[in-house]
Amino acid sequence: MRQCIGVMVIILVFAFARDARAIQPGKTVTWNTGMGKVTFDGKNHADAGMKCLDCHSKIFKMKKGSTSMSMSDITAGRFCGKCHNGAKAFSAKDKANCGECHKK
Repeated sequence: MRQCIGVMVIILVFAFARDARAIQPGKTVTWNTGMGKVTFDGKNHADAGMKCLDCHSKIFKMKKGSTSMSMSDITAGRFCGKCHNGAKAFSAKDKANCGECHKK
């Protein structure tokens, strides 16, 4: 019994340690790009009905800073472009929408 509890404690410690490296709900993460600063706001996406696991770890890895992407990835339908395709959310391909994410 003690062994079982010990294993459960270890599993929980690793689970919470992994979550501490990711962006928590309601927090933001910012990237500096050539087109201006891009800030991902988890609250905006949650308000739109999204859940963290809708994207993590299906589209993005859980560890902060572990995903490298470019606009060509996004416009090709990868990463943010999975949803920002004009059908589910505003299109990342439409130049009129650049300011939705990129702030100078």
